[in-house]
Amino acid sequence: MKGAEILEEALWREGVDIMFGYPGGASMEIHQALTRKDRIRVVLPRHEQGGGFAAQGFARATGKVGVALATSGPGATNLATPIADAKLDSIPMVAITGQVPTTVIGRDAFQECDVVGFSRTLTKHNYMVTDINDLARVVKEAFHIARTGRPGPVLIDIPKNVQQSYAIPNFNEPMDIPGYKPTSEPNPAQIRAAAQAIMESERPVLYIGGGCIHSDASEVLIKLAEKCDIPAVSTIMGIGAFPARHPLFFDMLGMHGAVYANYAVSRADLLIAAGVRFDDRVTGKVSEFARHGKIIHIDVDASEINKNKPVQIPIVADARLALDAILAQVKPAQHRAWVADIEAEKKKLPFRYDTNASEILPQYVLDELNNLIEGKNVIVTMGVGQHQMWAAQWLRMHQPRTFMSSSGLGSMGFGYPSALGAKLARPDYEVIDVDGDGSFIMNIQELATAYAENIAVKALILNNRHLGMVVQWEDRFYESKRAQTFIGDPRNPEKDYPDFAGIAKACNIPGRHVTRKTDVRAALEEMLAAKTPYVLDVSVMYTEHVLPMIPAGKTFADTIYE
Repeated sequence: MKGAEILEEALWREGVDIMFGYPGGASMEIHQALTRKDRIRVVLPRHEQGGGFAAQGFARATGKVGVALATSGPGATNLATPIADAKLDSIPMVAITGQVPTTVIGRDAFQECDVVGFSRTLTKHNYMVTDINDLARVVKEAFHIARTGRPGPVLIDIPKNVQQSYAIPNFNEPMDIPGYKPTSEPNPAQIRAAAQAIMESERPVLYIGGGCIHSDASEVLIKLAEKCDIPAVSTIMGIGAFPARHPLFFDMLGMHGAVYANYAVSRADLLIAAGVRFDDRVTGKVSEFARHGKIIHIDVDASEINKNKPVQIPIVADARLALDAILAQVKPAQHRAWVADIEAEKKKLPFRYDTNASEILPQYVLDELNNLIEGKNVIVTMGVGQHQMWAAQWLRMHQPRTFMSSSGLGSMGFGYPSALGAKLARPDYEVIDVDGDGSFIMNIQELATAYAENIAVKALILNNRHLGMVVQWEDRFYESKRAQTFIGDPRNPEKDYPDFAGIAKACNIPGRHVTRKTDVRAALEEMLAAKTPYVLDVSVMYTEHVLPMIPAGKTFADTIYE
């Protein structure tokens, strides 16, 4: 078989049926092989970054490995941001890049780039295949590494002459990866210590992260919380792992989290941290975070233990397996006074906005959207910025893998292409990209992909003509001095610019621009009713801030409320 045909067969054997690829000179052989067999759907993005984010959306929606394909040089470098994004959010992804022939590597050939070199710190692992006889084995290893242990991106760089060479492949070669033996089963002694700590605790809190979604731990989290009457909070990556309306769930914690969630963590005598990494946007001043309590930290990645926050009971294991083991050992308990304490704080300081405002506030739009979608099969993706935080505050998600955010890297432009991948993965779900005008325009070319591939993704743009989160920081910490944060029309600053509905129309996609509060609900209903892609551009106030807010490096005691 030809090298490109070996790759296609290896991908098929790994269960790949959809992938995202943009062709070029160094990857044409692969595209030709994929087209000849015609059993793997190759979706053509309009930019490699869009393809990489779409592969992520597919992976986030399913837990399967997302696959992106690009050519050498600029094609490969355009995949850098989605790869880095997948690394920080622990998303299983295989990126395949064409490379110039081995005979000219190192000679600055046309579209040559040291892909293995630049991607080394961005990936969980990477390969350059210089021997066609290694290709089948490398693909098998790459998928294994991407999906096991702490998931992450793996890159395979394949020179063009390897794609064109012939060999008799061995697809059943035993896999032996020295040094890669991820732990999944928990240590029994640590499980006993964790169970004992939970039974002795008076004010426990479950602190849920994205690792609980990756390990399918949602069911056991709920069982543990209910058995031991433990209130739960989540990171933005953990949203959906615990049903939003469950009486023991107290929303997102952190910089823009709920006051009552941060209050619970600050008062807890035991923090059960599952699948989290104590990110700075959650902890603030790390020495003060949960300083009054003992910490159980469950993580499949041993390098995360004690990296950011010293803990008393470390458990290196798959989150679901560890929580299952703890559940089997703990006895039922009640913490009614503790839960009531947090409930009282929630009543005193809930998420809120001015419901009587005549202008369209972003929170109002999302509150209305939530009323229309709650309880339905809906996946929400988003860009990065204020709209991302408001979405986390106001949209009530009840299932894992339904809330997709670029959380670690914070990549603007993530929202719309990731929604395309999610919709292809879960066609039975309504998929909505909640975006800002700054984030949406970064990968706006993927509207053409949505139309050409008939992917009925909805885009809801909260358009404030500014880079809203940076403006908020300018207002709070830089005396409101604007420094390249206005992205509207300089000749007409009050007018929304560009015309997103017009751009959508140019791509044969219906759209609507809303400037009056009274039109918002009807426009949302029209968007949700559409059977095609749809763009809804809503003009909102740029002066609105995401609150509450704990300033970077500060503590819960420093929370800004107004």
